[in-house]
Amino acid sequence: MSINQFISTITKQDSAFQENFQFSTKLSTDLRLALSQVIDHSNKQAIVKHVERGKLHVRQRIDVLIDEGTPFLELSALAAFDQWDNQFPSAGIVTGIGLVEGVQCMIVANDATVKGGTYIKETIKKHQRAQEIALQNQLPCIYLVDSGGVFLPQQAHVFPDRFDFGRVFYNQSKLSAMGVPQISVVMGSCTAGGAYVPAMSDQTIIVKNQGTIFIGGPPLVKAATGEEVSAEELGGAYVHTAISGVADYLAEDDVDAVRICRRLVQQGNQKKAPKALEYQEPLYPIEELYGIISANNKKTVDPHEIIARITDNSDFQEFKKQYALNLVTGYSTICGIQIGIVANNGFLNAEAARKGAHFIELCDQRAIPLLFLQNITGFIVGKTYEHQGIARDGAKMIHAVANTGVPKLTLVTGGSYGAGNYAMAGRAYDPEFLFLWPNAKTAVMGGEQAASVLQTIKNKESEMEHPLIKQIQDESSAYFSTSRLWDDGIIDPVDTRKVLALALSIVTNKPIDKGKFGVYRM
Repeated sequence: MSINQFISTITKQDSAFQENFQFSTKLSTDLRLALSQVIDHSNKQAIVKHVERGKLHVRQRIDVLIDEGTPFLELSALAAFDQWDNQFPSAGIVTGIGLVEGVQCMIVANDATVKGGTYIKETIKKHQRAQEIALQNQLPCIYLVDSGGVFLPQQAHVFPDRFDFGRVFYNQSKLSAMGVPQISVVMGSCTAGGAYVPAMSDQTIIVKNQGTIFIGGPPLVKAATGEEVSAEELGGAYVHTAISGVADYLAEDDVDAVRICRRLVQQGNQKKAPKALEYQEPLYPIEELYGIISANNKKTVDPHEIIARITDNSDFQEFKKQYALNLVTGYSTICGIQIGIVANNGFLNAEAARKGAHFIELCDQRAIPLLFLQNITGFIVGKTYEHQGIARDGAKMIHAVANTGVPKLTLVTGGSYGAGNYAMAGRAYDPEFLFLWPNAKTAVMGGEQAASVLQTIKNKESEMEHPLIKQIQDESSAYFSTSRLWDDGIIDPVDTRKVLALALSIVTNKPIDKGKFGVYRM
C-alpha cells in the first residue's frame, strides 16, 4: 500500500449513507431525464422534414465525424433549459470536444430542427464559449453549419453588443491569426451573418442540393431589389464551388461531407491527442459518491472521500495536512495525469487562504494543472476576523487564482457561495472547464441568510416568510446555472473521473506557462 493512499471511513450500511445515496440517485435520474428531453426533443415535425431531406440529426453527424469508439465531451447540453418554453433545447447548438483522426477538435454543430438553427442569446454564448476553449487550448475547430442566423424576434438582444453575434466572427479571426485550423461543413442553410462562418474558415465543404450560403436570402433579395431567385440559384453548392469560390469542396451528402472533413484533418498534420498513460483505478467504487454527497447541503462533506474515488489508486500527497484543515490541498494523478487539488472542507479563514495561495504558487512553479473541488459557504465573517484582516488574506488567494498560468478545472460538488466562489476559481476566474454536480448551488449567499439580512435592515417580514428565500433557492440551482451557461455542464457524479480525465488530456496537450503575480497586501 502507498503511504499516500487514503483509507475511507465510510460505512455503506450507515443510515446517513443510505439517505444520501437515495437522494443522489434521484438527482442522477432527473439529470438523465432532462438530457434525454433535449436530445430527443419534441419538435417532431421539424425532425421528420429534416430526415426527409436526407439529412442526419445533429448528434448523428457528430457520431460519424469523431473516431469510432472514442468519447465526445459535450458541453452545456442543458443550455436554455426551462427558458423560452423549452423551445430551444440545448440552445439549438451542440458543442464539444472529440477525436477526429486522432486529433482533439472543438466541434460546433447547429441543430436545424430547433427553430431552423437560429441563434438566441444562449446559442451565441455557447458558440463563443466553444471558441474560447479552442483559443485557450489551441484546438482545431470544425463547424457543422445548418443555421438561419439570428432569431429575428430577439434581434435587439443578440446583434449589436460586444459579445453578441458579431463576436463569433471576431473569434474566428483571432483563431486564424493564432494558426488554429478551422473547417466549415455547410450541411444546410447558412444565412445572413452566419454566412461568414464558412467564409472565414480555412477550408469549407458544402453539401450538394442541401447547403446554401448567402448574406441575404431570397425573401430579402426580393424585398431589397425586386429580383426573384431560388435559394439554389442564389447561393447553392454549385454556385459556391464553381462560380464564387466561397466553398472549396462539393459533397454528395452529409456522410460524404464528413468523410472529406476527416481527410482534411488528417492532412493538416495537427498535434495528436496524448497517448494513454498507465495508471491504477481508485481503491473505491465511484458509485459510492452517491452516498457521500450530502442530502443536506448544510453538512460539510469530507473532500478526502471524494478525492479517493476519482484519483489513481486513491493516492493523495497532502500539502500542509495538519494546518488550516478547512482547506485540503495536495498532489495526485487522474488517469496518469498529474494534478494539484484544492478542496473545501468548510468556510475559508485567513490560514486557509494563505495555504491556498501558497499551494497555487507551488503548482504554478511546477507547471501542474489545478483542480478546484468547490463546496464553499464563503469566507468567515465576524468582528474578530475583520480586525485580523480576513479581506487581506482572502485577497492573496484570489490574486493567486487569477494570475496562475497553469490550467484550472473547477468542479462544484456542493455550495458555491459569495467570495468563496471567486477564491475557488469560479467562472469569473477563467477556469478552462467548470462542471457542476446536480446538487450544486451557486449564489451570493443562501436564501435564509439573505432574507435574514434584509429583515435586519428593514425590520419587516419574518425571515422564513421572506419571498427572497424562494427566489434565491430557485436561482441557485444547478439547472438555473447551466441553462444560462455559467458553467460547462452538469455531470453525473459517477462520470466525474472520466470527464475530468478528458478535460485534463485537453488542457495538458499544449505548453503550460508560468503566471505573473501582482502585489500581495502583507
